[in-house]
Amino acid sequence: MSEEILTEVRDGVLIVTINRPDAKNAMNKAAAEGIAAAMDRLDAEDDLRVGVLTGAGGTFCSGMDLKGFLRGESPMIEGRGFGGVVQAPPRKPLIAAVEGYALAGGLELMIACDLVVASAGAQFGIPEVKRGLVAAAGGVMMLPDQIPERIAMELALTGDFIDAARAYELGLINRVADGSALDAALELAARIAANGPLAVRVSKQIVRESRAWPMEERYDRQGALIGPVFVSEDAREGAAAFAEKRKPNWKGK
Repeated sequence: MSEEILTEVRDGVLIVTINRPDAKNAMNKAAAEGIAAAMDRLDAEDDLRVGVLTGAGGTFCSGMDLKGFLRGESPMIEGRGFGGVVQAPPRKPLIAAVEGYALAGGLELMIACDLVVASAGAQFGIPEVKRGLVAAAGGVMMLPDQIPERIAMELALTGDFIDAARAYELGLINRVADGSALDAALELAARIAANGPLAVRVSKQIVRESRAWPMEERYDRQGALIGPVFVSEDAREGAAAFAEKRKPNWKGK
């Protein structure tokens, strides 16, 4: 794992921290490779239920490292896109914990996550047009899926920022934390990690993919995904735990 990315496990939650505070956590190749490796670990290890992506030093991510860009370096990973995650998020849930700025590629990292918790002072934007660039890591494509198109258009064309209150109002983020965004994200992660891992993973997949399914195929496609969940050991364990008034002992099988 690159020193640009730090990882820590707490109660089944993999915390992935972009560790370039002197550069406002601008994304370079090494950091992108580190995030990609962390996402592989999240999906590969059964004891890990949820991932949290955050940044060190009071900033989430300020975007692409422009100094690296001028040197010809790219923070894109083949098959995964910007930051090692934008084009290929993990199968397990991933929460963004945003302090400070989530700008340009940083915003694109954030909206690739499934859930977002932000501090009250956080700022969001895709200011690439101010540098003669385009938010090419998904910003101009993905924002209209998450907020009204006219607002996405305004952000894309002006490069202006919005604050956490406005982002919450638009539905771009899930929660505005009273204190630490990471603490609030870990609280949310714990609530997810307490649930059946198979059911959580398939629920995420359906939410992510079903809008692209033809209407007449939706229930058939959903059925193919949820069928194995309903006959799993975890499904039986969940029912037994409810009947016996105890916490379930999930096996992920």
